[in-house]
Amino acid sequence: MNQEVVDAISQIIREKNIDRDTFQEIIESVFLKAIEKRYGTSENFSVIFNLEKGDIEIYAEKEVVPDGEVEEEALEIKLSKARETDPDIEVGDEFVEVIDYNSFGRRLVLSTKQNLIQKIKEIEKQNLYDEFSGRIGEIVIGDVHQANRREIRINVDKTEVIMPQPEQIYSERWRRGQSIKAIILEVRETSREPQIIVSRRSELFVRRLFELEVPEIYDGIVEIRKIAREAGDRTKIAVTSNDPRVDPVGACVGMKGVRIQAIVRELNNEKIDIIEYTSDRELMVRRSLQPVIPLEILFHETAPQVTVVVPDDQMSMAIGRRGQNIRLASEITGHQIDPIKESEYYIEELPLSEVEELTPETLALLSAAGLNTADEVMDAGVEGLIQLDGMDEEQARSLLEVLETYFEE
Repeated sequence: MNQEVVDAISQIIREKNIDRDTFQEIIESVFLKAIEKRYGTSENFSVIFNLEKGDIEIYAEKEVVPDGEVEEEALEIKLSKARETDPDIEVGDEFVEVIDYNSFGRRLVLSTKQNLIQKIKEIEKQNLYDEFSGRIGEIVIGDVHQANRREIRINVDKTEVIMPQPEQIYSERWRRGQSIKAIILEVRETSREPQIIVSRRSELFVRRLFELEVPEIYDGIVEIRKIAREAGDRTKIAVTSNDPRVDPVGACVGMKGVRIQAIVRELNNEKIDIIEYTSDRELMVRRSLQPVIPLEILFHETAPQVTVVVPDDQMSMAIGRRGQNIRLASEITGHQIDPIKESEYYIEELPLSEVEELTPETLALLSAAGLNTADEVMDAGVEGLIQLDGMDEEQARSLLEVLETYFEE
């Protein structure tokens, strides 16, 4: 039995790189507990795990007493038995006896073996947790072991990691045996083994891919300031350079686009917009909407909100598919961006003098009240118009109906 346990421990030490001193402490505690059950005490016992000899050795320091006078087996040994090992020993001397573990009895042996295996599993579990907790944020490569609707299970360095559905890119489909790259997102403690969660959807995954492909980012010359991502569709990334001689956008794109293309391929052709970060909020909004060119940018004073006027033929490009482009631009700038068409924003005011249906008397009445354009009259409404001398409700409504026909045109 001892050899079976030693072989199991030796294998775990080799495969899991577990510290031998830690194992010594575990083995000592388990076997001392068994000794207490067998003898009632373990104070004079010592346990040594000898990996080189391939054995677990138990020693007991006992006092030599005359034959027939042994009262406490755990503390005393009879003279004749001690002299089998040391012929010169005398009564009253201290004797170190080697204890045969198999003499403990089958039930105690089995119980100790189970306790030891459980302790070893706990060490392995803790070591696994410590190892991967220290690797959070690291990109790993593994093979798909199992894929279903809820999760993908991946083998990484002989360890199973999990990619839950919320951490997957919706447009990707994986099959057993395929190689997959992901980032370690978190390690969860469970009643069984630690659950290692990986992700391809996280913004951190994109950040790490850029660090791997762009040496200037890895070296700290180019810095990623912000990332906004809708995984599987589009990512906007704002970068800046700590060296005026280095173009941050050019560094990320690479010669002939080789760097950005490698990242796009890894992300299954997800669109990536790289913009140079600036603290100038208006310029940042303009860059976030490229290649759309806003005609005018209007910031709201009371809220982080901005209205951008864009050419009519660029409106759909500014919004993007399912509104993705405008959402990501809002996220990366920190302002809620509200686009408006040029044709809707720049509406020419219609002078009342060009409204053929108005009589000279009505024009004079309105002009005397400071109303000279159709917009001004429409804004005044029925309630405002009936305040004018010589204008009743029927006339006011008739006037507004006439002006509405011009707006419809």
